Amino acid sequence: MFTAKKLHKAVANQDYKGFVVEKKPKSIVSEAYRTLRTNVQYSSFDKAIKTIVITSAEAAEGKSTVSGNLALSFAQNDKKVIIVDCDLRKPSVHKNFKISNLSGLSEVLIGKENLEDVIQNRNGNLDILTSGKIPPNPSEMLSSVSMTNLIEKLREQYDIVILDSAPLQAVTDAQILSTKADGTILVIRAQRTSRDSVIEAKNLLTKVGANILGTVLHAVENTRGKYYYYYGSSDESKEAK
Repeated sequence: MFTAKKLHKAVANQDYKGFVVEKKPKSIVSEAYRTLRTNVQYSSFDKAIKTIVITSAEAAEGKSTVSGNLALSFAQNDKKVIIVDCDLRKPSVHKNFKISNLSGLSEVLIGKENLEDVIQNRNGNLDILTSGKIPPNPSEMLSSVSMTNLIEKLREQYDIVILDSAPLQAVTDAQILSTKADGTILVIRAQRTSRDSVIEAKNLLTKVGANILGTVLHAVENTRGKYYYYYGSSDESKEAK
């Protein structure tokens, strides 16, 4: 049964081009991302959540949109943030931010480029490490000691490290990364992702001992004229089963 709490319900239906927290900072959608940011910060009492994997059950569920907006939201809160495109099969971070992807994570992991030379700065607080060229062995690269060392290095240099990963049901990449991060967020698209897909995605993370911070219900229609934010009650757990 799916028992992970809803970390946040509704990073609402997004019709804006680009990242809403930049384009429409006073909108309800931007406020939803700020609420998500707060929920992540207070999701653990034992240790700080610094490295976060963001994934989804299936493709095209909005994980990269959530990753980008959450990273920008943390940066706006004076946190030093880096977003890393760990989807080495169908990368999209460089497209969303409209930046070059000639060199990135792949080149760093094989020692072809220095990390400092391929990180791109978005603003004073946000850096971006794109995927780089698509390698023939993504899972092996992400499970390597080099990747573990890279995450630890980024953890020392940044307050928040967001790892945008491939969908869970497609490949094992997100499972691998979740074992190296402090927590994992599962993005679910409203009226699209099936219950069975969500349960299977949760089970895949549980099998490797991932710390599931919760779920984000993305692209919820504003049918009532306002948005409701939920923080994970027992009633919600029943709804999610």
